[in-house]
Amino acid sequence: MIESPRTPAERWLVDTVRELSENAGIGMPEVAIFPASQSNAFATGWNKNNSLVAVSEGLLHRFNKEEIRAVLGHEIGHVANGDMVTLALIQGVVNTFVIFASRVIGSFVDRVVFKNESGHGIGFFVVSIAAEIVLGILASTIVFWFSRRREYRADIAGAQLAGRGAMINALARLKQESEVPDQMPDSLQAFGINRGARAGISALFMTHPPLDSRIEALKSAQL
Repeated sequence: MIESPRTPAERWLVDTVRELSENAGIGMPEVAIFPASQSNAFATGWNKNNSLVAVSEGLLHRFNKEEIRAVLGHEIGHVANGDMVTLALIQGVVNTFVIFASRVIGSFVDRVVFKNESGHGIGFFVVSIAAEIVLGILASTIVFWFSRRREYRADIAGAQLAGRGAMINALARLKQESEVPDQMPDSLQAFGINRGARAGISALFMTHPPLDSRIEALKSAQL
């Protein structure tokens, strides 16, 4: 956490976050630099006036100031859009639905198929567990879909705050580095700006859309 900026780079970083957050109409986030050779950044926090924006050492070393500013704008866009809270709420609702629906299916099969009229038999527990696994996989696609959509919105926010060209250049540079192993903790993967995307059905379970798609969407977006 940068509490008292000591170097020119840290002072510039804090000043830039302050400027962008004021333009976005949110409170000043805490600012941090995390040790990772990969170029990445993330934002987290439970409300617009109590958040954290962090960038990796690799991003600071390899991106120019215009591109860093765009990445910061993207992360501040997440905060301004309330993405962290919304994602947590959607995940909670989905989990509740999966548990409830799996119990209903288990009870139905237990009574209709296994003809168990008193309490819950083995059929209930077996079917409930199987249904919870299947429904959990299906329901997770909803969460991942929302996560991908919010990346497009955050890209637009970054373009509005730092310029369309700078945001496109930042995404293009991230694409060049997409082969570098991701060093973000698993718990923060969904909040990072740089995450590789797979092809085929596995793309349904990715938190981020392909960078090519994000660049094309930004080029045609109405700002």
